[in-house]
Amino acid sequence: MEQRRYPSVDRLANSLYDGSLPRSLVIQVVREVIAEARVRSGGDVTKSAARALAELSRHRPVRVINATGVLLHTNLGRAPWDGRSVRAGAKVAAGYSNTELDLAGGNRGGRAGYLHRLLALVTGAEAALVVNNNAGALLLTLMALAGGRQVPVSRSELIEIGGSYRLPELMAASGARLVEVGTTNRTRTADYRRALTSETALLLKVHPSNYRIVGFSEEATLPELSSLASSAGIPLVFDAGSGLIDERVPWWSGPPPSWLTDEPGVVQSVQAGADLVLFSGDKLFGGPQAGIIVGRAEWVSRLRRHPAARAVRIDGPTAAALVATTEAYADGRAAELPFWRMAGLDQEILEERIRRVVETAGIEAAIEEGAATPGAGSVPGAVIPGPVMAIGGRVDEVYQRLLQANPPVVARRERGRLRVDLRTVAPPDDQALAMALRAACR
Repeated sequence: MEQRRYPSVDRLANSLYDGSLPRSLVIQVVREVIAEARVRSGGDVTKSAARALAELSRHRPVRVINATGVLLHTNLGRAPWDGRSVRAGAKVAAGYSNTELDLAGGNRGGRAGYLHRLLALVTGAEAALVVNNNAGALLLTLMALAGGRQVPVSRSELIEIGGSYRLPELMAASGARLVEVGTTNRTRTADYRRALTSETALLLKVHPSNYRIVGFSEEATLPELSSLASSAGIPLVFDAGSGLIDERVPWWSGPPPSWLTDEPGVVQSVQAGADLVLFSGDKLFGGPQAGIIVGRAEWVSRLRRHPAARAVRIDGPTAAALVATTEAYADGRAAELPFWRMAGLDQEILEERIRRVVETAGIEAAIEEGAATPGAGSVPGAVIPGPVMAIGGRVDEVYQRLLQANPPVVARRERGRLRVDLRTVAPPDDQALAMALRAACR
């Protein structure tokens, strides 16, 4: 049998190289495709290589239009940054910065000292420390304060969240020894008291931000646990999770929204006696990914001195962006942060935007009542009602074609309709959304 001839790797790679991927990567993919074709003895290697490169390009980080109505979409990067945060992070990333330099004397200084002071200000805590994410914050806390010692936790708070995070496993990794107390639906302060021994390092309370226990249930309150921890001479650590700064939501127009009911505020948690409060920077706080720790200065100092603190610290651009986010709270401008702006959008404005996008796209679509959600495993069961665009017909095909748009558009398939929620679409993206819909619905 005559052996099939294939183009040279260099010639095929040169014909497919368009600058969107590194040339060395294009050569590697072409080499793999030709090798596979030789094994299979057939196939159009040019088309196969082009498809492989196109698929690889889809995995590069790109900006997408979020039309799902999930405000903090974990798969889409959670909280979008506000303009000030973007500019602050980019400015620091573009050159050198005073990341660890004291400009007053020109000597080495502490990392993120200004940010820590801001966070203490807006939360009412004595001190603060920022690390790379909230799991890192809890890991550092347990390693620094409870390595090899016991930590009582309610059975109702042994949480699991996305990405293979399980609290018992994280505690084991930290060296802390989990002591389960209470039951799944009812845990009282007396349950924690009975678990106290000379080996107890701290009390840990965890807000189950991605589920709720209702019905015949009970939990120990922070003031009760604070009193117990104080009498035992140990700290009370509260993982607040989602990062609502203040239950009163003073930046909101009107009373606090009903969908935030039962969500603990960091300010109130500090006031209730928690010695350390941990929360995420990229959920309800509305900033970049970070784990924020606020609380009593003596305990924060112990975390800062632990060797693991360096392993989980944040970089300069992230710190700069988080500074801008925190300044929005300090200045009373939190309503300008994208999460809170999207959550508070007026329904009439949303309806008008939907009409304009449908008209520009020239497609058939209806306006229906929908429900956005906070997302990112925060405020379980909460919905934010509002109008959405609903498209019938070839739902799966249109959905897939929107994913191939530039920029890609992520919508939601629900009950045989494609729902496009403009609550999570930035107004400057309305034109791009309309063009993507026009092409996808042809």
